[in-house]
Amino acid sequence: MKTKGSIVIAAMLIAAMVAGLSGCASTGDHAKTKKGAGVGAALGAITGAIIGHQKDPSGGALKGALIGAAAGGAIGAGVGAYQDKQQAEFERQLAAERAAHQVEIERMQNEVLKVTMSSEVSFDYDSARIKPSFQPTLNKMANIMDQYDQTKIVVVGHTDSDGSETYNQRLSEERAVSAAHYLENKNISRTRVGVEGRGELEPRTSNSTAEGRAANRRVEIYLVPNNDASLPPQ
Repeated sequence: MKTKGSIVIAAMLIAAMVAGLSGCASTGDHAKTKKGAGVGAALGAITGAIIGHQKDPSGGALKGALIGAAAGGAIGAGVGAYQDKQQAEFERQLAAERAAHQVEIERMQNEVLKVTMSSEVSFDYDSARIKPSFQPTLNKMANIMDQYDQTKIVVVGHTDSDGSETYNQRLSEERAVSAAHYLENKNISRTRVGVEGRGELEPRTSNSTAEGRAANRRVEIYLVPNNDASLPPQ
């Protein structure tokens, strides 16, 4: 049985392979079309994995990723433009948080937008309760997500290696759920939001130092555009 932490990993691997194969073939007059299909397949793999896991936790993620990769190849160039606008809005409204190293915004190769929040500023120690001081930041994020509503949202919690693996897994899940519920209470549809906890299994750096452990304690939000994503009215 696959762990929760392997769901999107499986999809990412498939997405990378599909995008790589598509990139090798992207020459000539149809280069943009082929590139768009590769991006679409990558997005389909991730979305398919999420949906597949919900239907079949034992093997649905991998199966869903494969199906999604095939179906997603029809996505056009509109996805990139949609994510460009959404990323620019996140960067504009969260400029202060980024400058303070509280939030990181990353555009992944498969057009998924990833927003990483430091657990140091978003949660109290050993707690899944969001700090009141961080709520204005989440409010900004929820407003953007509400405007750009053609995305699926996956909230993923991570911890450092202090404590038992079982405890860390539970804490990462509770923090992901807490962040997801907060967004849902700010008008984000529950049908758009999924959660995962990965505990201590995916550190960004070594847990041997205090700085490393702080970097590993985080919540990530993945924004995956729908196949028919188009720019909102100006």
